[in-house]
Amino acid sequence: MLPSSKRHLDARGIKMIEKTFKKLDLKKDSSIKEDLAYWLSKTPRERIAAIEFLRGQYHGSSARLQRSARVVQQTQG
Repeated sequence: MLPSSKRHLDARGIKMIEKTFKKLDLKKDSSIKEDLAYWLSKTPRERIAAIEFLRGQYHGSSARLQRSARVVQQTQG
């Protein structure tokens, strides 16, 4: 079930958010298939650019993901 909300005023005139749910059958919901088809039609570079755009909106454009590397010695034998 996906939550959605409707705004209304209570008896005192205060804005309230009423929680409602919409039940979806994921196997029958075509929007999921359409979303998958859309993203699969994009190149990996375009997908990463979209993720970077969303990350920038959430964390701010100055925040960067840290890069790290670690050298692991493999034992022989």
